[in-house]
Amino acid sequence: MADLTSVLLVGIGGQGVLTASEVIAEAAFRQGHDVKKSEVHGMSQRGGGVSSHLRFGPKVFSPLIPAGQVDLLLAFDRVEGEKYRFMLGPSGQVIDPAGADTARLGRMLNTFLVGVASNLLPIELPFWLEALRDCVRADFLEANLRVFHEGRNVQSARRNTG
Repeated sequence: MADLTSVLLVGIGGQGVLTASEVIAEAAFRQGHDVKKSEVHGMSQRGGGVSSHLRFGPKVFSPLIPAGQVDLLLAFDRVEGEKYRFMLGPSGQVIDPAGADTARLGRMLNTFLVGVASNLLPIELPFWLEALRDCVRADFLEANLRVFHEGRNVQSARRNTG
């Protein structure tokens, strides 16, 4: 199972966690990976927690990531990220919005964080761009592509767990 990549996305309802999960899943699928994901909406419509387990590789049997095996924790909210730190594997990494201009990014924070994550996941750029074209509404696509590339170029939102 070492060829599997396990990504856990966590945040609060309305932050775009599920859209980000869909973009990553679609990009991984386009790269040729087997992809499985599972989502927990919880009280998302009331500002509660949202999480998405996403795994991809040559063959994935379950979308659920066992504790201690997360390769990348994408935390849209610092509190939610802290709650799930125990899921990180020995070389797992955390991406959160620390250092990002969240007020300016607004509803595109999810695309920004996916851009940061795209540097750490074994998926080539053309597949990311195709996934964004498929998952983002046409009238928001150009702005999201700009923010995605901005995320790819920013290091401040990336934090290693060491």
